Amino acid sequence: MIAELGHFALILAFLVSLVQAVVPLIGAHKRWPGWMSVAEPAATAQFVLVLGAFAALTYAFVVSDFSLRLVVLNSHSAKPMLYKISGVWGNHEGSMLLWVLILALFGAMAAWFGGNLPPTLRARVLAVQSLVATAFYAFILFTSNPFLRMAIPPMDGQDLNPLLQDPGLAFHPPFLYLGYVGLSICFSFAVAALIEGRVDAAWGRWVRPWTLAAWIFLTIGIALGSWWAYYELGWGGFWFWDPVENASFMPWLFAAALLHSAIVVEKREALKSWTILLAILAFGFSLIGTFIVRSGLLTSVHAFANDPERGVFILMILVFFTGGALTLFAARASAMEAKGVFGVVSRESALVVNNILLAVASFVVFVGTIWPLVAEMAFDRKLSVGPPFFEMAFTPFMVLLGLVLPLGSMLAWKRGSLSRVARQLVPALILALALAGLVWTIQTERSMLGPIGVFLGTWLIAGALTDLWTRTGRNRDLTRLLRLPRADWGKTVAHSGLGITMLGIAGLMAWEQEDIRTVQIGAPWQVGKFEFELLDVTREQGPNYTATRGEVSVRPAGGDGSEIAHLYPEKRVYPVQQMPTTEAAIDYRFLRDVYVVVGDAQPNGGWVMRIYIKPLANWVWGGCILMALGGLLSLSDRRYRVAAGARKTASVQGVPAE
Repeated sequence: MIAELGHFALILAFLVSLVQAVVPLIGAHKRWPGWMSVAEPAATAQFVLVLGAFAALTYAFVVSDFSLRLVVLNSHSAKPMLYKISGVWGNHEGSMLLWVLILALFGAMAAWFGGNLPPTLRARVLAVQSLVATAFYAFILFTSNPFLRMAIPPMDGQDLNPLLQDPGLAFHPPFLYLGYVGLSICFSFAVAALIEGRVDAAWGRWVRPWTLAAWIFLTIGIALGSWWAYYELGWGGFWFWDPVENASFMPWLFAAALLHSAIVVEKREALKSWTILLAILAFGFSLIGTFIVRSGLLTSVHAFANDPERGVFILMILVFFTGGALTLFAARASAMEAKGVFGVVSRESALVVNNILLAVASFVVFVGTIWPLVAEMAFDRKLSVGPPFFEMAFTPFMVLLGLVLPLGSMLAWKRGSLSRVARQLVPALILALALAGLVWTIQTERSMLGPIGVFLGTWLIAGALTDLWTRTGRNRDLTRLLRLPRADWGKTVAHSGLGITMLGIAGLMAWEQEDIRTVQIGAPWQVGKFEFELLDVTREQGPNYTATRGEVSVRPAGGDGSEIAHLYPEKRVYPVQQMPTTEAAIDYRFLRDVYVVVGDAQPNGGWVMRIYIKPLANWVWGGCILMALGGLLSLSDRRYRVAAGARKTASVQGVPAE
């Protein structure tokens, strides 16, 4: 009965979304307040109904209701409760229900907190948001219904994919979807502005918090997925340029560009057309990611579905919204006259360079991701585009971005002095060059990757701190730092986080040590500066798996025998799906990780062991945490809460479309 109520709530949400997509749009066109006012209660009702449907599906998973087809395919009575709940979105149908729940949530939040928006703009934003939701409701109800019943319910389910039975994967999809779908509200603002024919500083200030929130969630989601791949898959890497990884990374790059471009709109009322285009492309690439994951077009360990019919439906959604928005942009963009004028050397110009580098980098990732498909369709050749291509094609843009970022963030608006900023950054440059030179001198392999990464990371961190230090004035009044807006602190923290991530990536790629060998129990062996000994291998029984569990002692090589770590790597087998997984054992330290994987037993009584020594590994995710924290600091800035109301009068006048 509860499942039927959830299905009925989803159908009602679909009907409400149709009303919300049509009535406010007509009301805004005709200037009918009554019709425009339908948008807010409709957005709230839509969210409540979808929340009810999602709660009904969650209840079915929690109580193991095997009369529901989705529960049978993705759950098991012996599964831990956390993974019963995460099983709700660990599949195609449930993840799409989570998608529309977040879509409805952002629409409802725009209704709840958009009181300072002009009525016509608010009505159009909510109508466009609901139109997107309508398409996805139709997709779920007609092709991916999560509430289908089994004619003959089985005694138990088929269990969730064992790779997804992990805390990192339990939280990774919701955060990623909050970022993916959060960009829909930026898209709705962009399309609503195109329909209205006006974009002004107030519009830039309204769209920035939504972009920032989506970017924060995407950052956290991507970091969680990267960390999961690092410790769960047993490959020892943090990024593999997998098509689905790329599908989340491309919107992140566009969201970062949009965030910086919206600053120029807010501060200088320039780059209006470009900012609108970025908002369309950011959400467009989110839809491309959805298409890649669910169409079966590209193969990936992350893919949810391999159903071409569903893929065609999503492709139609992608073409309709992205193509329609770009067509509207082509018709309206020329009318969005830029008021602000700025010099070649200015913060505006630096942000333009930032935008170009991020956008081109995203297109490079897109070409590398989609090229195997193009080659097969056009030339009948099967090609594989792997990490070497992406690292060679993508890295130069990030190097340039790292070089420009400290300079650009310190330039003045409208017209700046490059020589003055360069003089202020001389200490940061000397520090970065000194550390890069030190690394070059002491490293055993003469690779440029390590020194370049250390230089860029140090340059970014020192540049961000120098920017903060200049805010103390000539008298170096430190109390002025306490009075700085939180957005300024957020910028410093986020840019420093990017520098720390670059340092971590450079350390991992330049100085990682790997060792694979067959070892006997009780026979020590050495890798780098560490001595390892396999003490024992036992069979363990988990709640819904069996495990081969190794016991490994880690000591300093040639030391006094004192133990650094006691690690327990596992190789698990889930009997329901007959699928093995690897559970690496990792000794996390500030400057390095020791990463141990146990393999298969050998005929001679030994065991295959894989050891990695990973310098600065935790800096990758520590930097991501700092980037997200910087975003949160900026999002908490009081100006975001009060400025929209203060600029309401200005926004009504705006820039005429014709």
